[in-house]
Amino acid sequence: MPTESNPYVTPEPAQPPASLVKNKMDSVKDVLGKWGKKAAEATKKAEDLAGNMWQHLKTSPSLADAAMGRIAQGTKVLAEGGYEKVFRQTFETVPEEKLLKSYACYLSTSAGPVMGVLYLSTAKLAFCSDNPLSYKVGDQTEYSYYKVVLPVDQLKAVNPSISKINPAEKYIQVISVDNHEFWFMGFVNYDNAVKSLQGALLGDHS
Repeated sequence: MPTESNPYVTPEPAQPPASLVKNKMDSVKDVLGKWGKKAAEATKKAEDLAGNMWQHLKTSPSLADAAMGRIAQGTKVLAEGGYEKVFRQTFETVPEEKLLKSYACYLSTSAGPVMGVLYLSTAKLAFCSDNPLSYKVGDQTEYSYYKVVLPVDQLKAVNPSISKINPAEKYIQVISVDNHEFWFMGFVNYDNAVKSLQGALLGDHS
């Protein structure tokens, strides 16, 4: 997988993904629509969460694939004992390192948005795609997880950004000290992610 000359991108070879059972687009929309209505009846905060989840799923080229991907990711996290264990299994860590936050989101790449989880620990900002991505090596199709590892002491800037055309589209631009940029989008909990990442930039590990 091309790393786009970025030292923080570390592809990890993987086996071809098992085929997922795909729900029809209409049934996914129907379920989310009902969930959105119930959330709106509860509180404004829940309504915002439902809207953010809908925007999160719409970020993917395939709404059905995104919905099934989130279900699969949630199942994996439960089966393996929580995000802390998944984080330590996915990335190299040191004993004193603690996971602070994890966010379902997308990473913008030259091939399009990649769905995964963004982790913030006391030592690093790390992203891993939910599923392996395919790419060609000659006539062969290879698979690799798309991973980004950026030590917190290499953070230069964290810039929130909202689309002027569609305010529901919200982004977080992360810039390293050597001026490599990463654009994250489709957060379910955008405001909290902005606060946590900006806190990491300032050295706040709370």
